[in-house]
Amino acid sequence: MNLNPRQTRLLEQVRAQDVISIEHLAESLGVTLQTIRRDVQLLAQAGLLARYHGGVRLPRSTTENLAYQQRQELNAAGKQRIARAVAQAIPHHCSLLINLGTTTEAIARELLNHQGLRVITNNLNVAGILAGNASCEVIVAGGVMRPIDRGIVGETAVDFIRQFRVDIGLIGISGIEPDGTLRDYDLREVKVAQALIEHSREVWLAADQGKFNRPAMVELARLDQIDRLFTDAPPPEPFPALLAEAGIDCVVVP
Repeated sequence: MNLNPRQTRLLEQVRAQDVISIEHLAESLGVTLQTIRRDVQLLAQAGLLARYHGGVRLPRSTTENLAYQQRQELNAAGKQRIARAVAQAIPHHCSLLINLGTTTEAIARELLNHQGLRVITNNLNVAGILAGNASCEVIVAGGVMRPIDRGIVGETAVDFIRQFRVDIGLIGISGIEPDGTLRDYDLREVKVAQALIEHSREVWLAADQGKFNRPAMVELARLDQIDRLFTDAPPPEPFPALLAEAGIDCVVVP
């Protein structure tokens, strides 16, 4: 579904509070209960919200991610702001490893005017976007293509990534749990991302506010393996202390 501005604000409020009542949503957004119930019904049918008696919360499946198109639309404005900030921090003439995710794809779109980049990726969407930059050399990992998002996964991709050592590894993530673990859903995807982390001189994580306190099944890494975090809102508790303890440079995009 294409979200209107009110529905986008509704999702942002649910992400910020995790669980919220219908009445509170209606009051904070300045609309009727009937309007909010209609929006909630549409968002729940799209898999973006989970309903319970009297309120809503975020979906909490630890085994299955949202559909790719839903992830593209979810907080698209926040991801774009993150992508712009990441691209501004990336110097010209450097090497990058970029993994799967709608946020990393947004970053690729912001790199179209960079000069002299060499990018290794297991994301065919990223490769297709950066094909529009004649000054960028794109190297695509081999392996099994995951049809849902055109990601390349599997042991062949892992072995391919291990041939390189790059300046910056850019990763997206499905969830950051309160114990400091970064998590995702597909073990094959996680293995490639772990190789990316191991073969990057610096690791930058791009994660919008909806990723905090979101559970997923497979541990990808821990916060102390990350050098910089780019996000679109101040991280909620207990993450400020965890980020400080891990020594992460946290960039909150205005």
